[in-house]
Amino acid sequence: MAFIPHTPDDVAGMLAVIGVQSIEDLFDEIPRELRTGKLAVPPAMAEMDVGRLLTERAALDGRPMNFIGAGAYEHHIPAPVWAITTRGEFYSAYTPYQAEASQGTLQLIYEYQSMICALTGMEVSNASLYDGASALAEACLMAVRANRASNSRRILLPRAANPIYAQVAQSITGNQGIVFESVDFDPVSGLTLLEYLQPYSGQDIAALVVQQPNFFGNLEEVDQIADWAHQNKILLIAVVNPTSLAVLKPPGQWGASTDAVRGADIVCGEGQPLGVPLAAGGPYFGFMATRMQYVRQMPGRIVGRTMDVEGRPGFSLTLQAREQHIRRSKATSNICTNQGLMVTAATIYMSLMGPTGLARVAAASMQRTADLVTRLTRVAGVKQAFTAARFHEAVLILDRPVAPILAALARRGIVGGLDLAERYPELGHALLVCATETKLAADIDAYAGALADIMNSSRAAA
Repeated sequence: MAFIPHTPDDVAGMLAVIGVQSIEDLFDEIPRELRTGKLAVPPAMAEMDVGRLLTERAALDGRPMNFIGAGAYEHHIPAPVWAITTRGEFYSAYTPYQAEASQGTLQLIYEYQSMICALTGMEVSNASLYDGASALAEACLMAVRANRASNSRRILLPRAANPIYAQVAQSITGNQGIVFESVDFDPVSGLTLLEYLQPYSGQDIAALVVQQPNFFGNLEEVDQIADWAHQNKILLIAVVNPTSLAVLKPPGQWGASTDAVRGADIVCGEGQPLGVPLAAGGPYFGFMATRMQYVRQMPGRIVGRTMDVEGRPGFSLTLQAREQHIRRSKATSNICTNQGLMVTAATIYMSLMGPTGLARVAAASMQRTADLVTRLTRVAGVKQAFTAARFHEAVLILDRPVAPILAALARRGIVGGLDLAERYPELGHALLVCATETKLAADIDAYAGALADIMNSSRAAA
């Protein structure tokens, strides 16, 4: 809250109305022995002093050039997005259970769901989840419920998928009997090859996860994977980057066969690229879409469009009882009201950009990454890791440990990428880099020049 208008007299008046002497009395149900007592909070500062302090601390962070992605991406956000999102009508809106008082919020969510369906090629979307990682966990639980052809709780999870997503999915679903079985990637292409899935043919598997583009930025052979999954009665969970869907085949159309069943069964991912700025860990939001036949198994809220008794269009939550959201014994998922604000920003962003604007962002990001890889691989001791086509991330192999190089780049105001040594030690000294439409040729040249200087200096010192 930017401004708290209540004076001490205002507070005293409110306390008198509700019949208590002090704010402390509002917490009298908490036993004394459980209270923390007085906190070591310094004296209050004047507004001007607070502003100066925070400005000075923000300046300590600097404004580094960012070449890291790995699931969170720096895109340009048009000024109207958050100017509209932070209007009081949206900013303070709460859970839209009362349709008669929430038509604006409900209509916005309905428009958001429609846009997500258009992007993914699916039939129905929910009103978002906590973030992309927990959306994958929810998709795995949903797939086990929805796959009537399977009696197992086994899910195939490629190592080329985001390892943080895999960790979160395991944490959320591990105590519910879900078993994840790891599928390796090809060390040359960086892809989850069909031959790595063939040993599972004919086995009882509930679902297969495929990320497009994968964690390395590579574009998986999703048509082959989708056909194999359906041939083996395995539900396909697609984890996708929404920006990429402006130029790539939507997961609802994956598959090369002429069978009636095509495409992914459940689609999820992180919505942060759609107008949500990078911050210290969030907030982000997860999106999820599916086929209409699985709508009853989909977690989260769903907004539907209807007509009132006078024939006017209206919007309301549908297909689920409120108890599914608010009673632990009935709940199918962990949904969060605050994600509605991020969805508001995403809806406005997609509305402003339109299909053409999103495609331009995606194309520009692909070109910037191609330029980045070309420049960085001209530096002695740097080469590409994989041969597959990619979106806007790439893995590079260095001839020395990555961590000291990234530390040296950081001292020059460059966030150089993600060190993959801990997650993928078999790759050697691997560095994941990313570029979006926000990077200029001068930025890429500055990164390449700094990298060359650092590596040459360390080589000379050795």
